[in-house]
Amino acid sequence: MTARNAQAWANPPRVPPSHFVSGWVYRDPAIYDAEQAKIFRRVWRFAAHESEMPEAGAYRTFVHACEPMMVVRETGDRFAGFIDRAGPAGARLLPGPAGQCRSTRGLRPCRTAAKWGFVFVTLDPEAPDLDSYLGDALDIFRDVFEGREFSYEVFHFHQAIVEANWKAWQETILDLYHEFMHVVLRRTQMPATAMTARSLRQHRNGHVSIGGLRALYGNYQAYRVRSEGEALPGLTPDDARFTPLFPDTTIIARGTVLRVDTVTPLGPHRTLVESRGLGIKGESPADRRMRIRHHNDYWGPLGRNVPEDAYAAEACERAFGRGAALFQTIARDEDGRGQDDCGLRAFYAEWSRRLGRPACAPTNADAISRGEQEGKP
Repeated sequence: MTARNAQAWANPPRVPPSHFVSGWVYRDPAIYDAEQAKIFRRVWRFAAHESEMPEAGAYRTFVHACEPMMVVRETGDRFAGFIDRAGPAGARLLPGPAGQCRSTRGLRPCRTAAKWGFVFVTLDPEAPDLDSYLGDALDIFRDVFEGREFSYEVFHFHQAIVEANWKAWQETILDLYHEFMHVVLRRTQMPATAMTARSLRQHRNGHVSIGGLRALYGNYQAYRVRSEGEALPGLTPDDARFTPLFPDTTIIARGTVLRVDTVTPLGPHRTLVESRGLGIKGESPADRRMRIRHHNDYWGPLGRNVPEDAYAAEACERAFGRGAALFQTIARDEDGRGQDDCGLRAFYAEWSRRLGRPACAPTNADAISRGEQEGKP
């Protein structure tokens, strides 16, 4: 096999334009600015879970599209979102991540809506309503949330800074091929069912749902088998399903526990990841300890899964973010089964639509270079 020279490395992959991504999407400051204006300021963003605001006046703060924001419970199941800037200098009003709000006078409101206890906000007054934006992407969780006589609550919250572009983190959810990177997934998830039993669906607005996964927890020495009595309603103890909502939120279930992840870009090369673990409100102390243990086995700061995802995102940053890697190929096509790249393609199709530029050639220099290569014999 002949080694590739520098020119050969610069050539785009020989796949359809929808099946590869330019490295510029991870490192161009102009693209980052465009994402804030054309994506984040126009989508619905998960802000907090209702359990984090247990009574009227309780608030939760967050950052969205470079804006300090807050969501507050008004009365009952009514919530309101605001940009947390007040006065002529635009100073932040709230000093901490949560608390009791005495007044929102002078704050700019934003549209707010809730579904199944998940509170969302949007900065776009012309965005479609939340249900239209979500479409049927969350149907995979309908049996977990609807028709229940109990409610869920957040029992775990942590933040982590990942030194990578935000999309590199989000790709760790969408790219099932990276299962091979995790020892715990190779031993528990990959042998649990046939690859053809999996179902990867693309939904409108760039959302994706992934189901049909299972986990044989007894295959990993540090774990024990999970019982039927431990499973959340609507799930089996070995169930695994998740929905990455474009662009920045993922709802995940692993049989006995739920998790919600949100990514917040802090710059072209830095990302805030916020993770919430959810259990059943009012459950016994023993059941709560079990859910905390199962959550932390996989997803906690010292778990067997998420810390490795952070390592993967930062490893990609060292290649794409610094220009060493020029393209990423997302060409696996397994008819929505196995380790199909359809989730990544759906994400970048929506990204391209909103930015008005293709992810395979998002900059003028990139487009010119690609055109020159296509014109060569």
